[in-house]
This record gives sequence, structure tokens and C-alpha cells, in this order.
Amino acid sequence: MGGGLAGMTAAIHLAAAGLRVLCVEPDSLNRDPVGESLDWSDPDLLKTLGLQIDYLIEQGIATFKRHAVLKLRDGSERHYIPREWLGKPPYNVDLRTLHVDRGELNQALRQIFHSKGIRLANDRVVHVETAGRMVKAVVTGEGERIASRWFIDASGSGSTLLPRIFELPVYEYGPHKVAIWDYFTVPESIEGTTLHADGAGPLYMEWVWQIPIHPNTISVGYVAPGDAIKEKRQQELSVQQIFEAKLKHLPALHGLLYGPLKEPPRTTSFRCRAFAKTAGPNWLVAGEAAAMVDPMTSNGVTAALRHAAEASRLIIRYKDRKAIPRPMAAMYSQRIVSLAKFFNSSIENILYDAPVRNRIGPFNAGDLYTIPAWSINVVYSRLRPQGFIKTSLFCLLLATLRFSLGAFHWLCSRLQPSLPTRATA
Repeated sequence: MGGGLAGMTAAIHLAAAGLRVLCVEPDSLNRDPVGESLDWSDPDLLKTLGLQIDYLIEQGIATFKRHAVLKLRDGSERHYIPREWLGKPPYNVDLRTLHVDRGELNQALRQIFHSKGIRLANDRVVHVETAGRMVKAVVTGEGERIASRWFIDASGSGSTLLPRIFELPVYEYGPHKVAIWDYFTVPESIEGTTLHADGAGPLYMEWVWQIPIHPNTISVGYVAPGDAIKEKRQQELSVQQIFEAKLKHLPALHGLLYGPLKEPPRTTSFRCRAFAKTAGPNWLVAGEAAAMVDPMTSNGVTAALRHAAEASRLIIRYKDRKAIPRPMAAMYSQRIVSLAKFFNSSIENILYDAPVRNRIGPFNAGDLYTIPAWSINVVYSRLRPQGFIKTSLFCLLLATLRFSLGAFHWLCSRLQPSLPTRATA
């Protein structure tokens, strides 16, 4: 259910193992996908689908991302670059990762998807038939009833079919946010992902991304709390005017203004959250339907690819049984929710909210977030926790880091009692 990044990836893994797969997706073109700056774990995950890093570069689907840059309004900047020791044994991490044109990446995946003989139904699931915790069948908008032994919900953050049906527990982080973005042709591109922010001062940080998806094409997006955008809209400003006003304040971007015939920029709204208990006897939830990870973390694509691979692996392993064993389903769910809680709570407490950022400075706050975040992704990709022991140890590590960063946020809040703070989950 769902044919975006997680849905196509899961379908490809399942079909490669010899299973017959039907994918129900209302928007087969998957218009305006976002998530163009990848984490260093993603090339290995894409390789399992037949998409090698060199192929993506040669085909113009991706550009190299060797670092991330945080730029403040005063012109100062900090480069965040993976340390050389990560590329050496026993870690052996490829220090190169990618920016991708998500439309072209989806097209490349779609070609693999169709080559596996996967059936695609351009329709929407409107009803789910259940028997206790089992899913028996789904019914589409056109009235087709589809029965199956196994189901994966990759319907995206706007639908979350099975979490709604089974009323799964949810953890939410930060306010509702709005992203406004567009693509621009530039004479010379940049090599790393660049984040523009005001840094110290604001109660809740807004930011602008600048991502080179082609040698002469950049993606530029503005992320702000929904209430801030709503207030500007109530002042009768259009989305285009809000976007242009933000770019005018950034020296590196103020020249990217619209011509008179330019279409309005793209927009989406979201709230970061994670569902618990995302696996049942014969169903699993994957991608943004399971966890919406903040885009500043660059872990949205990673999460979609990981969820899809692990959900598929469980179905393939237990395809001859009537249900996934409860301990294995619980471990899958625990990995998803623990990772999402770690990334979302860390980015909220360390960068978005003001106390830590104002206490130690935005650049040091960036270090405080990126070092454990990158390390966690390395540990996950090398440890590959699946069973009870590895999953439990890994989730304990995540909980310890999350508690430590949360305690530091609390301490900084206490040391600045006059500074109002935003409560986060």
C-alpha cells in the first residue's frame, strides 16, 4: 500500500525473492518528492537495489555530497565532514554520499520495479478488512477487494493507513512545520548541502536548504513552523512572496528571484512523529507511514530504505508461516521507533529549540548533534541489529544518548530561566 520510495523498495526486495507483489498507489508519478540530501548510509542501501553510486553519478541522477555546511546570517560558517577514521577498518564507511534528483531516482527505481514483474494498481485503499490484529483484505476506491497473506503499509505520512486502523501509539516532536521549495538553474553549483539559519537568538529556528541535485541545478527550500507561515498568510502574503522575502535576506540566495511567469513554489506541511507497534501478525508499516523524521537530519531516505529492506526480510523469512513471530515483529517496531525518537528529539532539543543553541553557540550545537547522529548510523549499518540481543543493546544505546542530550537541554534551560522554551515530546 503505497508506491513511493519505501513502497517501491519493499516491492523490489519481495519480488526479487520470488513473491508475487501488488502495489496500490494513486499517484504513480509520485509528484514533487523531497529528501534530496542523503546520509552516508544511503549508498549501501541503494546498492542492494542495483543502484551503484557511480551509476547514479554517471546518469546525472545524483551529485557527490562530501560535507554539510551551516551558514549563519552574519556570514560565518562551519563545515561538517565525516572523519577519516570512519573510512578505515573496522568501519569502512564510504566517505562519499549523494545529493539526488528525487524525481529521477524514483524513475530509476520504477524501471527496476517494472522489470521485476510487479503489478501496479493506480488506485487508493479506502477500507481495510481486519480480524483481530490480522489484516484480511483491502478495498480500493474503484471497489476492488484485494486479499493477501501479507501487507506492507508504505502509504506515507499523509495517510498512515494501518496506524489509524489499529490506533497505534504515536510520539510527536516539535510544532507542525511547512516547507516551501523550488529549483533554480545556477552557473556554478556547490559540492555540499548548505543550511542557512539565523543561529543564536530565535526562540525556534527556521532554516533554508541549498542542495545541488545537478551540476547546474539547485534545490532551495525554506522550513518554518506552521504558525509562522499562517501569520504571514493572514497578512495576505502569497506563498511566493513569503519564499522570496526569505531568500532576499540571504546573500548567497537573494539573486534567485522569480520572473513574472514563474509558477509558485512547491509546498508541503508535516509534523515529525513516530508510531510504536508498527508490526502485526501479517502486516508491517514502513517509511513515513511509520516515522516522519525531520528533514534537517537527512535521514528520511535512510529510514524509508531501511524499513523497506527489514520489512521485506521478515516476510521473506516467514512466508511459509501464518504470521510473523511476535518477538521478531516487536524488534522491528522497536528499531523504527527508537531511531526516529533519537533523531527527532535530538534535532529538536539541540538545534531547533533555543537553550542549547544559545548556550554553546549554533556551530557547537551542530557538532553536538552530528557526531552522535553520524556515529549511530555507522553503528547501525555495521551491527545490522535484527535479533533480540543486538536490537536491545542498540535501542539501549539510543535511549542513553537521547536521555543525555535531553538532560543537557534541561540544564541549559535552567541556566537561562528568562528565556522561554518550547516543550517537545
